[in-house]
Amino acid sequence: MIQFDYDVAVIGGGSGGYAAARTAASAGLRTVVLEGGDEVGGLCILRGCMPTKALLYAAEVIHLARHAGTWGVHTQNVSFDFSQVMARKNAMIKNFADDRRQQLADGPFKFIRALARFTDPHTLSLSHGETISAGHFIISTGSVVATPPLPRLKEIGCLTSDEALRLAQPPKSLIVLGGGAVAVEFAQFFARFDVKVTLVQRSPHILRDFDTDAATELEKVFRREGITIFTCSKLNDAWRNAKLKGITFEHEGKIVRVAAEEILFALGRVPNTASLNLGNAGVVTEHSRIVTNEQMLTSTPHIYAAGDCTSAHEIVHIAIQQGEVAAHNIAHPDQPRSLDYRLLTRVVFTDPQMGCVGLTEKEATIRNIPFVSASYPFNEHGKSLIMEALDGFVKLLANPNTGEIVGGCCVGPMGGELIHEIIAAMNQRMTVHELAALPHYHPTLAEIWTYPAEELATKIRQPPVT
Repeated sequence: MIQFDYDVAVIGGGSGGYAAARTAASAGLRTVVLEGGDEVGGLCILRGCMPTKALLYAAEVIHLARHAGTWGVHTQNVSFDFSQVMARKNAMIKNFADDRRQQLADGPFKFIRALARFTDPHTLSLSHGETISAGHFIISTGSVVATPPLPRLKEIGCLTSDEALRLAQPPKSLIVLGGGAVAVEFAQFFARFDVKVTLVQRSPHILRDFDTDAATELEKVFRREGITIFTCSKLNDAWRNAKLKGITFEHEGKIVRVAAEEILFALGRVPNTASLNLGNAGVVTEHSRIVTNEQMLTSTPHIYAAGDCTSAHEIVHIAIQQGEVAAHNIAHPDQPRSLDYRLLTRVVFTDPQMGCVGLTEKEATIRNIPFVSASYPFNEHGKSLIMEALDGFVKLLANPNTGEIVGGCCVGPMGGELIHEIIAAMNQRMTVHELAALPHYHPTLAEIWTYPAEELATKIRQPPVT
């Protein structure tokens, strides 16, 4: 029998990699974690979820302060210190990253700081000159910012999401390229800190993974807050004129030129797999994304993958689940587990927040899955009226025969929190009849879910109790 240095080698020390290593080591496997990045912590902690949400909360605070007169609270000359906003964010991220470094250093596994690449299916060459071998591998190397589609963008210089988080001061004006979660969150953040923002998006609406009614609601709010939005746009060129940078694009049959002090490239990220020499290990990729099955196994029988390097869903809790599933399946090959994306959840931390779980109407229609839906607006709901949070709605999708809830969407105050009620309901395969009968305290935001549930319950015959 071949003797390997380790039972499991985990490549990448982010959220997915750490979860995989912890699970593998807890099962008694000799485990090593390899992290080759300049910083330790992973995208979520260093340049993703945590820093952006810290900034968005600051933007919400200044927005509320500027509109405090609604509640009879008098504020004058509300101002901000951008450097202090960024300093608080930096301090928080340092604490989170320090905790992760400590977890990796003190974990029940070996932790090595080095870049790794495959020399054969069981061997890694490390950047400091050593080699290691392992019986199994879990690749969790995350993602990097995608290459800009316009070559001149690189010439004239543009911000990525990584660089936007390091700004000492905001630009006076900004063009945001993209309409996904990263693009819209940064667009609103900068707009609320007095930046003139123009957002340019290729699709007919922002946030194309959400239903059109949800995207339209956020577009309405953005325009009200002074953000200029161009959808259905095709980028043609980038240019520079004195101190301004510009984009030329086609929109509604016309050529449009917009200029700003800075351009934020927010058209997505790509899997960070280019340096791994995956061909030496026989690992198949599609457009640099590692191909896996539902058990997180790649084309090579002893190599698994987890997180953004393999998943189309760049979501932290999904990466963690994938890492845990991969490690479990290595430790317990006779009891394999699979990822169930039935409860796939998306949250966008704009104001209003957007949360979605399960099927959207768009997805159900494309997949020919029968459904009925009902929605209810926040501008008719007691608690949201008290809060003056009048934008948005909640929506439920249900099986028309059984009433089982198959999807939910919340666009409105605390939408990222409220969607968890539907996650819990769907996890237990509750029907709209059961949700409608569930007691909700009054007045709360959460009780808004009872209204679409009650509407659907009257339309769907309740299945007999067995």
